[in-house]
Amino acid sequence: MHRSAILAISAALTLVGLFLAIFPGIDLWASQLFFADGRFIGITPLGEMLREFGHGLPFVIMACAFGAYGLAKFGWKRIPAPGGRAVIFMATTLAFGPGLVVNVTLKDNSHRPRPIQTQEFGGPWEFKPWYRFDGQCIRNCSFVSGEASSAFWTLAPALLTPPAVRPVAVIGAMVFGTGVATLRMAFGGHYLSDSLISAFLTILIVMLAHRAFFGRVKKTDAGLRGSGAPL
Repeated sequence: MHRSAILAISAALTLVGLFLAIFPGIDLWASQLFFADGRFIGITPLGEMLREFGHGLPFVIMACAFGAYGLAKFGWKRIPAPGGRAVIFMATTLAFGPGLVVNVTLKDNSHRPRPIQTQEFGGPWEFKPWYRFDGQCIRNCSFVSGEASSAFWTLAPALLTPPAVRPVAVIGAMVFGTGVATLRMAFGGHYLSDSLISAFLTILIVMLAHRAFFGRVKKTDAGLRGSGAPL
């Protein structure tokens, strides 16, 4: 399962990147769908509320995992708690994917202006395709989407759920990630390429880490356990 999924995600990431590099105008077209009457349609009180929820939920999940693990270690044996390996897997992927790769390495060095900052949507700066790192943005730039990356990271805890509910949890994580990514486009915060590449990159990191942590574990403590068992 790991190998075929990793190959499929890698192929999708490559194809999406190539396609949107060859046809960068698709980014402008997709953003135009969310632009009306001189503004991006997501910038509303409801949109702000949904954005806060989408931004915060991954960190709430991580905090709950740490809390449940700690409670289980200190004697609350009956609560559903992740094992030590699972907690480290979630923390590592959150720190490395949305943290180091997306926000530190890409967003602060890509220099790509956000849609709302580009001339086509009333901003001062020139549009740049995703692969051009010579834009006028200095820090926290458009490529890639940090909030989409955090949202798609929820695949990590979804993969740790019991087998009976895992397919639903994985689908839920993908729907959540897609919703957050779409909302960021509706805010004029990101282009389609920012969102898609962020999604596939984060999913790939999660799958590679899952293979590294659990690929050879036969009777794994990858899922939720009442004991909060350590590594």
